[in-house]
Order: sequence, then C-alpha cells, then structure tokens
Amino acid sequence: MGSTQTDAADRSFARRKIRVLVVDDSASVRRALCDIIASDADLEVMATASDPYIAAERIRQEIPDVILLDIEMPRMDGLTFMRKIMAQRPIPVVICSSLTEEGSETTIKALEAGAVDVVSKPRVNTAEFLQESRMRICDVLRAAAHSRRSPRGRVVAPVRVEARHTADVILPAVSPGRTTPPTDPIVCIGASTGGTEALRDVLVALPAATPGIVIVQHMPEKFTAAFARRLDSLCAMSIKEAAEGDAVLPGRVLIAPGNHHMLLERAGRQYRVTIKDGPPVSRHRPSVDVLFRSAAQAAGPNAVGVILTGMGDDGARGLLEMKAAGARTIAQNEESCIVFGMPKEAIQRGAADKILPLDRIAAEMVHDARRGKGAA
Repeated sequence: MGSTQTDAADRSFARRKIRVLVVDDSASVRRALCDIIASDADLEVMATASDPYIAAERIRQEIPDVILLDIEMPRMDGLTFMRKIMAQRPIPVVICSSLTEEGSETTIKALEAGAVDVVSKPRVNTAEFLQESRMRICDVLRAAAHSRRSPRGRVVAPVRVEARHTADVILPAVSPGRTTPPTDPIVCIGASTGGTEALRDVLVALPAATPGIVIVQHMPEKFTAAFARRLDSLCAMSIKEAAEGDAVLPGRVLIAPGNHHMLLERAGRQYRVTIKDGPPVSRHRPSVDVLFRSAAQAAGPNAVGVILTGMGDDGARGLLEMKAAGARTIAQNEESCIVFGMPKEAIQRGAADKILPLDRIAAEMVHDARRGKGAA
C-alpha cells in the first residue's frame, strides 16, 4: 500500500467513533441511554447487555472503548463485575447510577476501584433536564475514551469543544486594577474526570492545620455528599459538602454540591461560600470557572488556584483570572493526569505559575498559601 493510501487509512481510523457497551437491567434505561449516545456524532452503541454475564459475552466478541455500567443489577452487581474487568482486561468504565444515598455510597467504592467517572441516570421529566443529562453523559464517555485507562493503541474520535456559557451568566468579570487587602489564605481546587482519585491523594497528604480549601469536582448531586464523607474518613482535615453560608476555615475543606455552583465571598478577614443555581458554565454545574472567578474577585493574592485532571477547559479561564488578580496558580502535569484536558488548556493560556506532578501538589500549594504571592 502506498503512502497516500496509508495516510488515508490512518485518518479514517483516527475518526472512528467511540464504541460504548451499555450495561443496565432496565430496558427503558438502556433505550434512553442508546438514544443519548446515538445523538452524539463521536459516539456509537457497540452493544447492550441486561446483566454482567451477557456483558462479558459481548466483550469476548468485541472490546468496547468504554463501558457504561449500572451498579444495581441481578445475578452480579456492577461493582463486582467492574473489579473482574479491571483484574482481567482494564477497560474505561463509567458508572451510571440512580440518585440515591445508598447508590452514591456504592458508586464511591466503584470510583476507588478504578471507574473513570460517574453519571446519573437520564432525567426525562423535563426537556431541560434531559438535555443536561445528555450533555453530561456524552462528555464523560468522550473523556473516558481519552483517559489513560483506555487501551493503548486505540485511536478514537478527537474531542470536540462545543459552544457553552461562560461564568458571565453567574457573576461579572473581575474589575481591572481591583485591590484586595491581606486576609487569611485560602486554596481553590478544580477537577473533573480522574479527579476523585487525584483529590484523595492531595487531601490525604495535608496536615490538619492547612489553610481552608474550596473544591469543585464535577459530580452529580448526592454523589458529592458521599464523596465528602469518604474523604473525611481518610484525611486529617475536616471535609464536608458545602452548604450556603459555610465559613472557609483553616483545617476545613468544602466541596461544591453536585448540580449547584459554588462561589467564594469575603467575610471580613475570612471567607464563606454561597451556593447558587443557574445554567451550566463551561458545560458544567458546578463549574470550576465560576469558583475561580469568584476567588479572583474576593481573595485576589490571598488565594492559591489549583487545576487537576479532567476533560475540557472548565477552570482554564478562571485560573487565568486568579493569576491576573495576584493568586499563585498550579496545574497538574500531563504524566500524572488521568485526562490531560483542563490542565492543558490552563497551561496553554499561560494561567499556571507551576506545572507539577500530583505527588508534589499538596506540599507546594500549602507553601504558596502560607507565604503569599509576593514571597520570594
């Protein structure tokens, strides 16, 4: 085959759609998920299965790029099935779970066992909720296919960046020349796909006396509460899902509640958070851009901004705004990211003062928070 033919074949392969195996015991949920996947030009349903035994047979016939997996199923639960997959032939797994307290606890265990991300089952009660479910599910499936857990050598459709709201729909841009008096230091962290694992590694390494931390991790509602409880049981700092008016205090970590934006507000020399509804920003609610912009306005040079693993560009603009306001900024490096999307976008915009491996971020952000932007 000539070089021209080879190049054409390579381009055709690079454009191959991401093949998804849908595993759920509900026929109506499988049908809804298939419709959602079919609506995205980058995705296609490779096969469906009503339980893990049928799914295993499908995998023997053809390896999917991503598995979209229910947790609660007959004959074998999704968590047990996923652990078997990870032990035998790792394939990126996205958990598709109901919005229940019990289900969220099990889903956190699945993320700890190696699932790439979690989505809630499609909401069909209104057109708006269905559209947001579609957007979230498709984005997460694309991210999983491009993650480091995807089998090497498998080239799938490149990521498309679609139009979205900016943080302007939630709060105005930072005023040029704005000055912020010294206050208690704070740390703001944003993460998405792969972030549950990355955040655990960072937070476990922190002492109890660490300056206050506020976090946006892209997760559905209810799951953030379970995630916060799990981290609280592992870490020296106190960790909780944020509520309206919570103070940002030394030794405390506040995680934005799923399906709500979280903003930072100044309260004297300290800070508190406010929780807001509103449209998704940078295709997410909560949005890292919203948190980071609010931190640029309220905290300026008293803050440190950290952007971790994740698909897309949420947080890149906000981190640049934090840097312009005097904050120190850190991005996770490519080698330690599950998905090098959000940090890459921030780095390309010149938003990151430092680009660090995950195992150095905890110590560096505490050092920066305690010494301040103007320190040597």
